[in-house]
Amino acid sequence: MHTGKEPIDDPPDRSPQEGKTGMPLHRRIILEQGTLLLSLLKWTALAAFVGALVGASTALFLTLLQRSIDFAGGYSYFFLLLPAALFLSSLLVQRFAPQAEGHGTEKVIWAIHKQEGRIDPRVVPIKLLATIITIASGGSAGKEGPCAQIGAGLASVFSNLIRLSPYDRKKLVICGIAGGFAGVFGTPIAGALFAVEVLFLGQLLYDVLYPSFVAGVVAYHVTTRLGITYFHHTVTWVPALDELVFLKVLLSGLFFGAVALLLVLTLEWIERSFKQWRIWKPWRAAAGGLLLVALTMVAGKAYLGLGLSGMEQAVQGEGLPPGAFLWKTLTTAVTLGSGGSGGILSPVFFIGAAAGDLWGQMMSMDRGTFAAIGMVAVLAGATNTPIAASVMAIELFGPLLASYAAVACVTSFLITGHRSVYPSQIIGVAKSESIQVDLESEIGQVVQIRRIARPQKLLFFLSGLYHRLRKSGH
Repeated sequence: MHTGKEPIDDPPDRSPQEGKTGMPLHRRIILEQGTLLLSLLKWTALAAFVGALVGASTALFLTLLQRSIDFAGGYSYFFLLLPAALFLSSLLVQRFAPQAEGHGTEKVIWAIHKQEGRIDPRVVPIKLLATIITIASGGSAGKEGPCAQIGAGLASVFSNLIRLSPYDRKKLVICGIAGGFAGVFGTPIAGALFAVEVLFLGQLLYDVLYPSFVAGVVAYHVTTRLGITYFHHTVTWVPALDELVFLKVLLSGLFFGAVALLLVLTLEWIERSFKQWRIWKPWRAAAGGLLLVALTMVAGKAYLGLGLSGMEQAVQGEGLPPGAFLWKTLTTAVTLGSGGSGGILSPVFFIGAAAGDLWGQMMSMDRGTFAAIGMVAVLAGATNTPIAASVMAIELFGPLLASYAAVACVTSFLITGHRSVYPSQIIGVAKSESIQVDLESEIGQVVQIRRIARPQKLLFFLSGLYHRLRKSGH
């Protein structure tokens, strides 16, 4: 062992044309670049194939879902079928594909971390059918989770057929998430970033970034070619970014973070409450359907289903009731917590848009602009994906909103803490150096924070900063 007192031996003489392996430098460069090129070609082909597969399956799912919603919507009291529909949805999942339970993206994250990306092939048809039954009958759930789970399931099956390694299988399953997200929302860049950002809190998987981009772009183009259309609302005016506007945007991020936190905690509480009810899971789902019927009798049908019309209404500045985000939070938590099948992001967008509409009204600002900011900011806080959410704002609403959305997204992400609508996310970094959590653990398993710095330390720092600024004349 080197103690620092004895001299360090000089390294052996090497030719400048040789690397540490003794291989001539030019050969090593050629070998390295050739290997990288072959890897690039390999993942271009694999990701493009998975993207096309996911795009086609997503288009099929979205078409069937829309036709089912249109059919059910022709009857004024279709929501009365919710108890029977949730019972049937839960029964299908329990009997034929238990891995399809819950909102799909969470199950894919769990499969990547716990099962090396292995997903039961039966998940694909069962998830498709169970989700259509849930949403068409009025269940408050999203369409991205099923598409992510269907896409990841197809990617898992394909990787097994061509005998990929466990690590490559996980990469291809992540491509399935990217394709599903891009195909549902029409945001290929945000879809790719979401897929690599959602697995770990505070960490990005850069080696999966390129294939995720390929899969997202291909899936998006396939779905558009197959007739799927998307909601894009270009923001053409935003207020000048002065000190007051910046403060309002920053404060809105705190508000959206609190809304995201409320959603996470409500989901956890209602799911835990239903699980404590020791009855057969399909009966539990039927009870959730009865509760949804009761809520609809009080609040109306606006908070059932995907909620896309309400979201669009808010973003276009037409306004929503002040308590809209609370009602949607409750109906979504009951639907998914009792055993309904579907995703979480479509309700998240409604909740964010409704909260943004309310914030714009309270701040005497443009309600449509803050509804758009709220959509992506609540997404960032609820899923711990501030980068993907910020990019999504540009893809959905145009570049004018970029700086405002980024501030709100990052603030919301920080204020939500170490919580998520996806409890299988792995904590990569703590959100503050003053908070100690168990890194590399699942968010859902963090039952307490190990240490939080005392408030006196923060006050001491702020006091010292104030005195230094006074001495410097600022």
